[in-house]
Amino acid sequence: MTLPKSIKIHPLLRNKFVIAIAAFVIWLGFLDRNNLLSQYQLQTEVNKLESQKAFFRTEIDKTREEQRELLSSPEKLEKFAREQYLMKKDNEDLFIIREEATTDK
Repeated sequence: MTLPKSIKIHPLLRNKFVIAIAAFVIWLGFLDRNNLLSQYQLQTEVNKLESQKAFFRTEIDKTREEQRELLSSPEKLEKFAREQYLMKKDNEDLFIIREEATTDK
């Protein structure tokens, strides 16, 4: 009866440090709570929030500019109040005309 030939393993795979490093990389890359996939998802969320932050900052700047314009001129303030809040003078009548959407059946 003959014994099976021994399987030759590359010396690099027998090194305990290489095995420990490979296990560490696999653990951090896939098994840990902070794995690569969750880090990617968190980074995309951060990017989305940063773009929203930039958008809202520009909107705030626009609103501040409009406020500055309104407070600088009484005529502009009166126009804004009439358009937005439907305000009127005492001797005026206000008629609101709204177009109804036509529905085709």
